[in-house]
Amino acid sequence: MAPRLQLEKAAWSWAETVPPEEVAQEHIEAAYRVGLEPCQRGACRRNCRGNPNCLVGIGEHVWLGEIDENTFHNIDDPNFERRKKNAFVGLTNLGATCYVNTFLQMWFLNLELRQALYLCPITRPVPVTAEGIPANKDYEPRTICEHLQYLFALLQNSRRRYIDPSGFVKALGLDTGQQQDAQEFSKLFMSLLEDTLSSQKNPDVRNIVQKQFCGEYAYVTVCNQCGRESKLISKFYELELNIQGHKQLSDCITEFLKEEKLEGDNRYFCETCQSKQNATRRIRLLSLPGTLNLQLMRFVFDRQTGHKKKLNTYIEFSELLDMVPFMEDKAGASEYELSAILIHRGVSAYSGHYIAHVKDPQTGEWYRFNDEDIEKMEGKKLQLGAEEDLEPSKAQIRKPKCGKGVYRSRNAYMLVYRLQTREKSLTVEIPAFLQELVEQDNSRFEEWCAEMAEMRKQSVARGKVKHEEVKELYQRLPAKAGCPYDFVSLEWLQQWLDEATPPKPIDNTACLCSHGKLHPDKVPTVKRVSEYVADYFYQRYGGGPRLTVKALCRECVVERCRVLRLKNQLNEDYKAVANLLKGPVKCDEGFWVGKSSLRSWRQLALEQLDDAEEDLDPSNGNMNGDVKSKDETVTEKQEEEDWKFNEDIVCSHGNLCISENERRVVSQEAWQKLHCYFRSAPEFPTSQDSCAQCKVLEREGEENEALHKMMAGEQKLSLPNLFQDKSRPCLSSWPEEADELYVVSKFFVEEWRKFVRRPTQCSPVSSVGNRDLLCPHGGLMFTFASMAKEDSKLIALIWPSEWGKIQKLFVVDHTIRVVRRRPAEVGPDSLLYVTEPELCSECREGLLCQQQRDLREYAQATIYVRKVVDNTKVMKDSAPELNVSSSEAEEEREEARLEGDPDPDFNQASSNPKRQKVSHTNYAAYQKQGIRRSTRHRKVRGEKALLVSANQTLKDLKIQIMHAFSVAPFDQNLSIEGMTLTEDSATLGSLGVTPESVVLLKADEPVVDYAAIDDVMQVCMPEEGFKGKRLPPPPSDSPFKWRSHLQAVSSSPGTGLLGH
Repeated sequence: MAPRLQLEKAAWSWAETVPPEEVAQEHIEAAYRVGLEPCQRGACRRNCRGNPNCLVGIGEHVWLGEIDENTFHNIDDPNFERRKKNAFVGLTNLGATCYVNTFLQMWFLNLELRQALYLCPITRPVPVTAEGIPANKDYEPRTICEHLQYLFALLQNSRRRYIDPSGFVKALGLDTGQQQDAQEFSKLFMSLLEDTLSSQKNPDVRNIVQKQFCGEYAYVTVCNQCGRESKLISKFYELELNIQGHKQLSDCITEFLKEEKLEGDNRYFCETCQSKQNATRRIRLLSLPGTLNLQLMRFVFDRQTGHKKKLNTYIEFSELLDMVPFMEDKAGASEYELSAILIHRGVSAYSGHYIAHVKDPQTGEWYRFNDEDIEKMEGKKLQLGAEEDLEPSKAQIRKPKCGKGVYRSRNAYMLVYRLQTREKSLTVEIPAFLQELVEQDNSRFEEWCAEMAEMRKQSVARGKVKHEEVKELYQRLPAKAGCPYDFVSLEWLQQWLDEATPPKPIDNTACLCSHGKLHPDKVPTVKRVSEYVADYFYQRYGGGPRLTVKALCRECVVERCRVLRLKNQLNEDYKAVANLLKGPVKCDEGFWVGKSSLRSWRQLALEQLDDAEEDLDPSNGNMNGDVKSKDETVTEKQEEEDWKFNEDIVCSHGNLCISENERRVVSQEAWQKLHCYFRSAPEFPTSQDSCAQCKVLEREGEENEALHKMMAGEQKLSLPNLFQDKSRPCLSSWPEEADELYVVSKFFVEEWRKFVRRPTQCSPVSSVGNRDLLCPHGGLMFTFASMAKEDSKLIALIWPSEWGKIQKLFVVDHTIRVVRRRPAEVGPDSLLYVTEPELCSECREGLLCQQQRDLREYAQATIYVRKVVDNTKVMKDSAPELNVSSSEAEEEREEARLEGDPDPDFNQASSNPKRQKVSHTNYAAYQKQGIRRSTRHRKVRGEKALLVSANQTLKDLKIQIMHAFSVAPFDQNLSIEGMTLTEDSATLGSLGVTPESVVLLKADEPVVDYAAIDDVMQVCMPEEGFKGKRLPPPPSDSPFKWRSHLQAVSSSPGTGLLGH
């Protein structure tokens, strides 16, 4: 079949020879393409959108062949969620809880810990049956021990492929959307569990954490002078091993135990010598636990960036570990075998995913635990600690080869070894009350499986019925020649043939024209079907309106025919009008036409013809049938109405404009040709006069301009010094020749100067407007001292001689003056300055308080950070201040900048930040009138502008400075007005950092290589660790005790990828 555009062109080819008034039924059917040949299956690769009789490729291929029953539903086989025989149960990742899942699986396979937890009794009374089984089926664990009991019981005997640990995670108060520090979580949870079990009477339960995970080492210090040995014995639950610079696990342990020399300033105070002496210090292992946890410190602190980074180096470790060479007492048994490896996948410390390789203590087989998925590791898959990174590393590191029983990993961050023993592995039995809870959950799972199976069965039954329906109806779908037919929406037909979407009622409203019939342009969105099938569709599915043969719109076809003929005639008429415009025109027979309209009339005519076609289409030709909203249509019409033919010579009163330069006369013949295209265009014969109202307004405007020029000239002559800003009085140095001065707002003076300079463009100033300088009580808002200093830019001082002229020229609402007096009782040399009206102390104090509050409570305000070198500010010669000039060009440049253009001396770090303005509620009118305080900041070399908020911390500011100046946070020394800023957690508002203030930056050392900041760019929020959870240092009444640990900052990531 021909392309859609060719089919559309062929459907209207008759319009070239048939005038609109001669359109017949055959032409209408041709426009709607009723007579096109239907396409055959196999001939079209896809559906022909331009042929309404093409019913191929609309989704029928799914139903016409043999169909698999699984295609009738989108429900997965519930048996896929069933636990396989001799398989372990997985744990659901709740968002970013993969680090929790790895530890839970490792602790579950510690049989001694699991058995001890099963022996822990319930700490609260629960109704039980005679057999000791909880009678309450809605029982939910409350304590940490109960949650672990229930979780381990489900992991042991559940029939599910994976279970949901949300109850346990919720009990700890963990944030499921943020990946926390995995190593810190392990330490804190073990401490919490130890404290929780410490109240148990059964020693096997009470001491299980210490027995399994707790060892002892001693910090031994030996005095080099007297040989005195000092020991400090301490418990440990894991050994934190530095891996930087090492390739083997044994080297890491050796470095952990190596001897340290205490010399110089670090000498040791010997109790025997009673003085500081050189000494040696080392760690000696006294006893090891049954389960030895070795933390590999892969996440180290990078001082250059102020954040953590991951060490992706290979570490070699063996399946068997002999700890005897590292023990102080080498007589005991210290042979360990590898039992678990916890792995962090990812090259960055701020993204990645946690998995675990754990050994089954009963069978000795290794398994890979990855949240819900558990895989047995055997054969080639038995590569312990080897996991591919989630993202490729920039540097391709070749994996070294290793021998049997030796493994290498660049992602392992914790190795777990179990003490070798000849005893048989424990057989852990679930207590009866826990087994009953597991059986209840298994029953619910079986009910769910049965429900899903029944839903699948019903979906298959419905699919078979639909299959038979489609096979029968599709054969009778094409409309035969000469038989009744309907047009049905193609989109609905595709939904009917879609196995996954149940069909809705038929909706043909998007295909209708303005006459309520089928629009000719909507033929590509419908298909012509037989009346029999259409009757079945509407009877079963409903909807409408029906588009039968009576829905072919004659009005739309006739209008389209007219438009097409005009388009074809347009080029010829354009040439004819151009020739007519060259000839002479009789004055009494012509018409006025706008010159702009004549220059672009062909384009306007073409756009108008296109608009006429779109107006007939309710969706404006959108092939997807997306109907535009009423508001969008009105807006488009308003935009179109902004420019129509010959409206460029229509005045605001609807008459002929008075400017003859914008129009010209055309002949009657030329006008008739133009009028064929623009029937609604305004018509102005040459005999018609211009608008009388516009003539009157023109005369009045000329008179007003002359009046304004005269007023400006008189005012300039009356107040020459005020206009030129010469010989102005100053409060800080009071003039001797005057005992009183008058006050007006600076805004009034500026507006008056604008009018005097450009009287024809600016409105005259009629009132002084001093009410804006007063409070609501009528008192003055400024003190004498403030008007002489910080508020001097908000007021203008007037000489008494000038004030008399101002009273004659302008309306004075309030008189404000400053009087100098010499009180006799004080002394002849003492002066007293009094304002009239007097200061309103209450409002003045409120204004100052509000200004101070605004300085402490701001958002997105600008501050400046200036980098200094060797305590010397590197300054740039400041540009000279802009003096008020009487030249119009300079004044226009200044005014344009005040109206919103960017200040050339103010280069923001971000795009167009707004300045922070400080105002007072009682001072609102004063601000609205445009009185403003100059806040222009003169930039200097080595200074950058930053956008900050008052509630932002100093640490956040340092990160911004790091990106702006390439100086790491720990190398930044910040100060403001001589005060050093050191508290990173303090807010900028509390530190006195206000809008427009300047913060001095002194860097300890320049940062040359800044590639390490790529890691920092991934951090969206500061690390919070376990802040706000059940695991931080608790209140005094909590059973959990905080246990400090070494090198906490060098632990695992605090923010990870959601969904891993």
